[in-house]
Amino acid sequence: MALRNIRQMGDDMLKKKCREVKEMTPKLKQLVEDMLDTMYDGNGVGLAAPQVGILRRIAVVDIGDGPIVMVNPRIVASRGEQTGDEGCLSLPGKAGVVTRPYYVKIEAWDEDMEWYEMEAEDLLARAFCHEIDHLDGHMYVEKIEGPLHDAVYEDEDEE
Repeated sequence: MALRNIRQMGDDMLKKKCREVKEMTPKLKQLVEDMLDTMYDGNGVGLAAPQVGILRRIAVVDIGDGPIVMVNPRIVASRGEQTGDEGCLSLPGKAGVVTRPYYVKIEAWDEDMEWYEMEAEDLLARAFCHEIDHLDGHMYVEKIEGPLHDAVYEDEDEE
C-alpha cells in the first residue's frame, strides 16, 4: 500500500488542466494503485490524479460497489439534476451544496486501456462529475450554492 499526499485547496496544481494518457505505463499503473489506496485511506469516494500532484487524465471512484478507474474520461450525455452536499479530499472537513446532473453517461478507458461506456445516476453520477471537474482544473467550491459548512459524515454518532 502506497499513500500519496493529497494536495489541498489553494495549491496551483488543482487549477491546471490535465494531459491525456496515450499509453498505460508501469508508472501510471502504480499511480492508479496508489490513488485507490490514498482514496480508501481518506474515506473518499473519488480521487483525481491532480489531487496527488500528477497532471494526467486519470481518476478513481468507489461509492461502495468496487473501484472504477477512469482514464481520459468524458461525459457524453447527462440529464436531470440533483442538489446535495458535496465534499472533497482536497478540502477535508468541509462541504457545500452543489447541483449536478442526476444521470450521466461517460466514456473512458480502464487501467488496461480497454475502452468502456458507463451510465450512472445519483451518487455515482455526482462522483464522476466531481472527478472529471478536477481533471479540467476545477473544484466543487466553484459551484456551491451558499457557504461552505462543516461536513457531516453518515457514520458519526448523533448527539
